[in-house]
Amino acid sequence: MIQGTGSDVGKSLLVAGLARAFTERGLRVRPFKPQNMSNNAAVTADGGEIGRAQALQARAARVAPSVHMNPVLLKPQSEVGSQVVVQGRMVATVKARDYQAWKPRLMSAVLDSFSRLAGEADLVLVEGAGSASEVNLRAGDIANMGFARATDTPVVLVGDIDRGGVIASLVGTKAVIDPEDAALIAGFLVNRFRGDPSLFADGMRLIAERTGWAALGLVPHFPDAARLPAEDVLGLAGSESRGPGAVTVAVPVLPRIANFDDLDPLRAEPNVSVVLVRPGTPIPAEAALVLLPGSKTTIDDLEAFRQEGWDVDLRAHVRRGGRVLGLCGGYQMLGNSLADPHGIEGAPRTVAGLGLLDVDTVMTPEKRLAAVTGTSLPDGVHFAGYEMHIGATEGPDAARPLLRLADGRLDGAVSADGRVAGTYVHGLFAHDAQRAAWLARLGTASDGPGYEAGVEAALDGLARHIAAHVDCDRLLALAR
Repeated sequence: MIQGTGSDVGKSLLVAGLARAFTERGLRVRPFKPQNMSNNAAVTADGGEIGRAQALQARAARVAPSVHMNPVLLKPQSEVGSQVVVQGRMVATVKARDYQAWKPRLMSAVLDSFSRLAGEADLVLVEGAGSASEVNLRAGDIANMGFARATDTPVVLVGDIDRGGVIASLVGTKAVIDPEDAALIAGFLVNRFRGDPSLFADGMRLIAERTGWAALGLVPHFPDAARLPAEDVLGLAGSESRGPGAVTVAVPVLPRIANFDDLDPLRAEPNVSVVLVRPGTPIPAEAALVLLPGSKTTIDDLEAFRQEGWDVDLRAHVRRGGRVLGLCGGYQMLGNSLADPHGIEGAPRTVAGLGLLDVDTVMTPEKRLAAVTGTSLPDGVHFAGYEMHIGATEGPDAARPLLRLADGRLDGAVSADGRVAGTYVHGLFAHDAQRAAWLARLGTASDGPGYEAGVEAALDGLARHIAAHVDCDRLLALAR
C-alpha cells in the first residue's frame, strides 16, 4: 500500500508507474484506492464511476477500469458536503462532519471490492488518500491505516521533497501515528527530487535510522507527468508558453469544475494555448474559443461565473465573432434557464442561464453514466467519449444537434450562426480526428502526436523511470 505524508505527494503517479512496470514483468496487476475525493471521474464499462486516477492506473496495468478499483468516491458539492459514491453508484449526499459516522459502514464495501480484485490479480497496488498522519481522523478510517490494519497490508510511505521538510514529514509521521499502525510501514520513498541525488544520501540514511524503515528509492522529478491526465484540480494546468500564431482556448476555472480531462488533449497541441481563467481575471479578448467545462454544482458555478463578470466577457467574445463550447454543466449554463425542481444541488430553484443557446435544462435525479461513440454533425467525423450528467436539455437550438450517437440519439445544440455549441459528451478532443476538426474551425491545424499514443508513451516512460529509481524487487517482496 502506497500512503503519503500529505496530499499531492505523487502517490497516484507512483502507483501508475509501478502498475505499468510490474505489468511489463508479466504480473496481473490491479490498482485499488479504498476512498478517493475528486470531481474528475471516469465511467466504467458497467455504467459506474470511479476517480480518474484509478482509471489511468487501470490503463497502466492494461486492464479495463472497474468500480471495485475505487469503491468509495467522494464528489465535493460545497465546502462542507460531498456526494458519496459506493461501488460506482451515488448513495447519499453528506456533510463532512456526518461522514465520519458514515465511514465504518462503508468498510464492508471496501473489503468486498478489495477481495474481488485480489482474487483476479497477482498484485494489488493500493493507494492511500491524503495524509497517513491525520490521527484526528483515524477512528473508523477506511482510506489509510484503517484499511491497512483490516487487511494486514504492508505500507510504503511517500514524502515529497519538492515541497520541503521531507525529513520532518516522514520522521514526524512515525512520531504521531499509533505504534501498531507504524509497525505496518515497511519502507519509504522520497519523491520529486531535483538535482544531484548524492546530495541527499545523508538525508535518506537519517530517515531510515530515525524510523527503522527501509529506504526504497529517491525518485527524481518526472517532467513527462504533464502529459498524463491530472487527478484533481490541484494538478489542473494550462499550456506552457506558446509561440506566435497559436490559437487561444480560454477556460474559466469554476469553483466546482469537474471532468476537466477534456483539456488535456488541447494542452498537448503545440498550436494551441490553453489559458486557465482564474477568479479575478477577465476572459482574454484574444481567445478564439471559450470552453465552459463541466461542473459538479452547475447552478452555484453559474452564479460564481456571473460574480466574476465572465458573463459580460463572454457576450463580448461572441460579439467579436468568437466561438463558445459548453461541455456538460457548461452546456447547461449556456441555455435560457436551469431548473432544479428536486433540489439535487440544494434548495429547489430555477435560475436564468447565459442565454447564448435557445434551450432549457431540467435536472432530474437519474444520472446517466455511459461510454459513447458516434459522429459529429454535419461533418460526420467520428468520436468516442462518455456521458456523466443529470438533467435533460431541450429547445429550438437542440433541433441543430452537435452529435449523433451510435445508438441513434442526438445530443447537444448549436446556435443559428454555428458559433455557440453545447454537448453532454466528454472526451471529444481525445479523438484525434475530432480534435483536428475543432482546431480547423479555429483556424489552425492539429500538429501534435496522437493523444492516446502520447499517453501510452508517457506511461511507458514513467514505468522506466520508476524501475530505474525504486527498488522494485524489494517492493514486490513486501507484498503478501
